[in-house]
Amino acid sequence: MTIQDEQLPDISTGLLALIVRDVSLAVKRPGDVLNPLFFFAMVAALFPLVIGPGTEQLQSIGPGVLWVAALLATLLSLNSLFLSDHEDGSLEQMLVSPVPLAALALGKSAAHWLSSGLPLVLVSPVIAMTYQLSLSVTGVLMLTLLLGTISLSLLGSVGAALTVGLHRGTALLSLLILPLAMPVLIFGARTVSLVAAGDGVAGGLYFLGAYVLLMLSIAPFATAAALRISNE
Repeated sequence: MTIQDEQLPDISTGLLALIVRDVSLAVKRPGDVLNPLFFFAMVAALFPLVIGPGTEQLQSIGPGVLWVAALLATLLSLNSLFLSDHEDGSLEQMLVSPVPLAALALGKSAAHWLSSGLPLVLVSPVIAMTYQLSLSVTGVLMLTLLLGTISLSLLGSVGAALTVGLHRGTALLSLLILPLAMPVLIFGARTVSLVAAGDGVAGGLYFLGAYVLLMLSIAPFATAAALRISNE
């Protein structure tokens, strides 16, 4: 067995332990999980109340509204991604850990998605009912949100690492992330609109899947570099 083979169990064990730790902390602080969900539900539910019960109009604006609400709800929870680690000194331990910092950054992103992104995907069918979306459209909506929220968690980890410990970091984080998140928002909402119109959706799903792979290959290393810069 080579040295590299011996390191692989350590990396996977450290990654899994970090994910379990962060998800457990999120469960113990239900506000961290429920606040983005309430925000998502409130923003999405306000539009049908204002526009009225017209089926055609609700179905036409539904995909865009739901995607914008999901994006804003994800941004709402990103600021705390590394904040508690910075405050209690865990971040310094991560920097000197034998587990590569990029792997730990990936674990933080995975924990954030499990505690913030996945609940948005699971609750989206209930919100979609207020826009009278069909089951097929709702299924594509959940799939696009699944891919999109993974990308947003990975992308958001880079911004959260750059702004950790900064005063008014939430506003700066939004300015950093929103331009890069626009392709995900546009393709996600457009894909759902296309399936509602009976058109093909393969192109949009392929793009969202490719964006996830791109973020998986870049974001952990960019987050690790940003954490080292922020800690200097």
